[in-house]
Amino acid sequence: MQVSSYLKLSVAVAVATIALKTAAWWWTGSVSLLSDALESLVNLAGAIFALAMVTIAARPPDEDHPYGHHKAEYFSSGFEGVLIFAAAIAIIWAAVHRFMDPQPVESLGIGMALSIISSALNGGLAWAMLKKAREHRSLALEADARHLFTDVWTSAGVVAGLIGVMLTGWLWLDPLLAILVALNILREGYHLMHAASQGLMDQALDEDTQASIKKVLDDFTHQTIRFDHVNTRMAGQRRYVDLHMHMPPGWSLGRAAAVRTSVEQALMSAVPGLRASIQLLPMDVEAHFDDPKDLL
Repeated sequence: MQVSSYLKLSVAVAVATIALKTAAWWWTGSVSLLSDALESLVNLAGAIFALAMVTIAARPPDEDHPYGHHKAEYFSSGFEGVLIFAAAIAIIWAAVHRFMDPQPVESLGIGMALSIISSALNGGLAWAMLKKAREHRSLALEADARHLFTDVWTSAGVVAGLIGVMLTGWLWLDPLLAILVALNILREGYHLMHAASQGLMDQALDEDTQASIKKVLDDFTHQTIRFDHVNTRMAGQRRYVDLHMHMPPGWSLGRAAAVRTSVEQALMSAVPGLRASIQLLPMDVEAHFDDPKDLL
């Protein structure tokens, strides 16, 4: 399946889990189950927005966006992070009121069963989505998958807490658990927003990928060829490296271009999906980027 197909499935599963968790809350009156249902609403909104951003990211370059639309996926991650923050605040507000005025919970067996069923749906989908996200380097799909995993752990915590209510009769455990759920999803929201901001600011590639690039360049480096000013960045699913290749000034342009082509092919073989931009320079010429005039 394509990335967009997984996100469409995520939308469908979110609708199903909302129905299950809302029914669980309606039967029990548990504010912690209500908090779980609110998080599923965030899952739905996030999946819909992620689907829209992935669709935009897949568009080819055009006159207004000559480098493509790949960064659109970062907006999805950031948007989902904002939604998580909003849901957490709503959960805390409801939990504080319930903490001050505890209410009995009923039919916990049915409520917990519905919560477990919804968690199984989310867990299976999240595992498949995360595997696909790593295959296609899709930040939007990865963000949605990680949020679903958070939802699974949230539901597990809610069920454990409700078992505690059943065993002890301590009604204050229910709103306390809801507050802990909210704090947990706040943490996930922060991570999603941080990942989006780093991508929009052209974060360098991970250390393993940079090591693969360095190994390729070292294989081509000798007395007549050297490389410098190696810079990497990622934009959504795309990965880029820019560098300078120095060679003897007496080489013909055709010979230099042939070596550059070999380097580009080796880089793309070592790092699938990499886009390399190599500037050719004579061995005795240096490029300077630290001139104060260039910083204005």
